[in-house]
Amino acid sequence: MDEQLHTLYEQVFEKIDIGVRIINRDEEPVIYNRKMRNIEEMTTADFAGRSLLDVFQFKSEQESRLLRALHHGESTKNQKQTYFNSRGLEITTMNHVYPIYHNEHIIGAVELANDITRMEKMLRDKRTNEHASHYQFADMIGSSQSFQAVIEQAKRASRTSSTVLLIGETGTGKELFAQSIHSASRRSHEPFVTQNCAALPESLIEGILFGTSKGAFTGALDRPGLFEQADGGTLLLDEINSLPVHLQPKLLRVIQEQKVTRIGESKERTIDVRLLATMNEDPIDAVSDGRLRKDLFYRLSVVSLFIPSLKERKDDIIPLSTFFLKKYRERFNVSMHTLSREVMESLRDYHWPGNVRELEHIIEGALNVVNGEETMTLHHLPHHLSHHTQPVNALHHSPLQETETLPERLLKVEQQLIAEAMDIEQHNISRAAKRLGLSRQNLQYKLSKFQVR
Repeated sequence: MDEQLHTLYEQVFEKIDIGVRIINRDEEPVIYNRKMRNIEEMTTADFAGRSLLDVFQFKSEQESRLLRALHHGESTKNQKQTYFNSRGLEITTMNHVYPIYHNEHIIGAVELANDITRMEKMLRDKRTNEHASHYQFADMIGSSQSFQAVIEQAKRASRTSSTVLLIGETGTGKELFAQSIHSASRRSHEPFVTQNCAALPESLIEGILFGTSKGAFTGALDRPGLFEQADGGTLLLDEINSLPVHLQPKLLRVIQEQKVTRIGESKERTIDVRLLATMNEDPIDAVSDGRLRKDLFYRLSVVSLFIPSLKERKDDIIPLSTFFLKKYRERFNVSMHTLSREVMESLRDYHWPGNVRELEHIIEGALNVVNGEETMTLHHLPHHLSHHTQPVNALHHSPLQETETLPERLLKVEQQLIAEAMDIEQHNISRAAKRLGLSRQNLQYKLSKFQVR
């Protein structure tokens, strides 16, 4: 019966979605469930013949609440604890810790943990970001008419506190515009807080945006959200179209009323925040598809700035390339300082699906293969640029050259499509493979075959 009961307990603990660690009076693990192993990225074998303090790093034994419970009978409830595993990984949890008694003697201790490592890191990054230096309009590189027109619109928008919606393809520099608007505004000495809505799990985003009250849910603390952190300054919500639809009415109320209510509270807190938002697609499409509420779109787009793609401002390609060449030449301490005529022609002719961000990555990559040369030539560029002649559509519709065979043409089209997918997905092989309908292994083989970087 005892063996069956032990098996029952083990299976239950393995299934529950909360970290559980139970140790006996000798500090040996009795229960170390799946959730706790995932939180700490460790296995039961990591504890073999080792004490708790040998495995985890604390400033002192005082900080191991589990050992305090075991040796001193101390109970703690809903308290945050940060520590490091045996590989130096930082872990932050919200803990309930209790001693286990039998006949009035402590025979062990139990720890129940909720993982808040990711939330802590995000909030720490936000606090760092508040005091970071920001771009200004003077830092913008580009003399093309379309680009200068947007800069002038943005400068005018910086004089007010109206919401601004920045619309543009990935890599066009939307956050640079947002930072410049903040830097030119009366809020320039106040916080500038950013958050990519697509990077947050839905279970955390409401608390991170609006704040939490202690006890609102398991592990919740009294914590200000991003709106409170940005009070007096500017909050940039990147990829606003990724915000869950059910949270959009609450966001709309906060923007309109300049009041925020933390989760688990009824108290309204007055704030003074300017909201900027970005989208990498046509907002009309997002509204039509039901991913962006129409009333929120109207509120966000008091001022709408459409950032031109790099292919719409081709005159700026060489000045930008020169800027990035200087930036990475100094960073990598190499002597390359000019672009060959063939490189400039290739850069101008390319269609730049990844925009300015892709151009920067191309120049950075080229300087990684420098071997004392002072001039960048085609062999420094990735294969899809050094062999680039025409966009895919042009390759598809143009007639075969006199010496060109159909397999050769198909190979060129395949190579170009792979290069485009890698650019669009910012060189994430898994996402590019999904976009192309290939397995990850198949795409890796083709990347190696075509020498696409």
